[in-house]
Amino acid sequence: MSRIKFPSAYTILFVLIIVVAGLTWFVPAGRYEMVENEKLGKELPVAGSYHQVEANPQGIVDVLMAPVAGFYSPASNEANAIDVALFVLIIGGFLGVVNKTGAIDTAIGRITAKLKGREIWLIPILMTLFAAGGTIYGMAEETLAFYTLIIPVLIAAGYDTITAVAVIMIGAGMGTLGSTINPFATVIASDAAGIPFTEGLAFRVFILFAGLLTCIAYVMRYASRVKTNPSSSLVADLAESNRTRFLGSKQGDVTGTLSGAQKAILVIFGVSFAMLVYGVSVLGWWMAEMSALFLTAAILVCLVARMGEEKFTSTFVDGARDLLGVALVIGLARGIVVVMDSGNLTGTLLHSSESLVGGLSEVGFVNAMFLVQMVLSVFVPSSSGLAVLSMPIMAPLAVFSGVPSHLAVTAFQSANGLVNLINPTFAVVMGGLAIGRVPYQRWLKFMWPLMLMIAALILITLTAGVLFI
Repeated sequence: MSRIKFPSAYTILFVLIIVVAGLTWFVPAGRYEMVENEKLGKELPVAGSYHQVEANPQGIVDVLMAPVAGFYSPASNEANAIDVALFVLIIGGFLGVVNKTGAIDTAIGRITAKLKGREIWLIPILMTLFAAGGTIYGMAEETLAFYTLIIPVLIAAGYDTITAVAVIMIGAGMGTLGSTINPFATVIASDAAGIPFTEGLAFRVFILFAGLLTCIAYVMRYASRVKTNPSSSLVADLAESNRTRFLGSKQGDVTGTLSGAQKAILVIFGVSFAMLVYGVSVLGWWMAEMSALFLTAAILVCLVARMGEEKFTSTFVDGARDLLGVALVIGLARGIVVVMDSGNLTGTLLHSSESLVGGLSEVGFVNAMFLVQMVLSVFVPSSSGLAVLSMPIMAPLAVFSGVPSHLAVTAFQSANGLVNLINPTFAVVMGGLAIGRVPYQRWLKFMWPLMLMIAALILITLTAGVLFI
């Protein structure tokens, strides 16, 4: 009897599009009245203004159009999915050109040799750096650029692709979950709730540090087990193909010497990623600027390596082709939100959530709000989008129930951050897993114990905030 094979990310996302389209035929359609908030520059829903509207059931044509529409549909402060997909393709082309020079192969080998016996410390260092990006500016889509940089290093060090994906996704995700000054989560949610973003900062800092330490210990424990016994890896059956894919035929040349051109290429490589972080966090760059950065870097590498026009273009296209599947996943994930919005389900979902938390005790409210925001996050993965949608409704309810507004903000961003570690509608999750060649069901198997631990930490913190303030 053949073993049932879990579907690919493409199938999972397309099935979710069909399911959401099906709901538009049975769930009442509704909307909230919207008013312009000059401070945020966005329209916010008015509490108590929900009303049913004419249904707009999504049919088979809408389902088939959703992945295409998903590329063009913006989600709050996020870029259009087509911008993210183009960024991914250019990153693929850039990495293809760099890999062609052999500089990465040799550098990985030399790094691995120097770290012999101390490779495990890469995990806490890198996770802390990614968490800093998450808590400061909500590092999300830009993490996609780092997978093909980090994965080869950790595979060469004796770990697997799940370890590498976890370092990036959990690191940045935990930072966003415990956002302190993140403008796309904490600041927008606090503004929408009518409070300074510094209120409740101590709770969020505690969640950030306690949660990050828990995550680092969890990933290090798994990584150590894999290194000691490679067969214990959740992707052990993919180990050989992953080594070939990410390390190439050389698989880390520890004896090679970097040429002058290769050293210059590595400088361009490092400066490009440094500029990415600086541009996003300080200069306000987004997908267009980041794409232009790596396109420029690819051309510079071509010139330094004296690659030639024909070889450069064919190598760039081949590199972009390697990440084409990731680009398609991004459009599919956004297509789910398109169907839900077109079917007028978003307002109804928010109204149902409002009804669920109303009338509860303080402790009951803050815990119920956390769970409700987790459900909302599945359908609205964007932290800024969910903040604008839910906080004008949930913050007044919190005050009415005797819960400080800052705890409502903490519950929102913690719930959104937690769900977005595994959320199939979040392009960053599905894109990262696709780059790392980690099947979705195996990621769930890896994540569920950690998800329970972090959820318990958040609920205890929220409850303590109500009882002891």
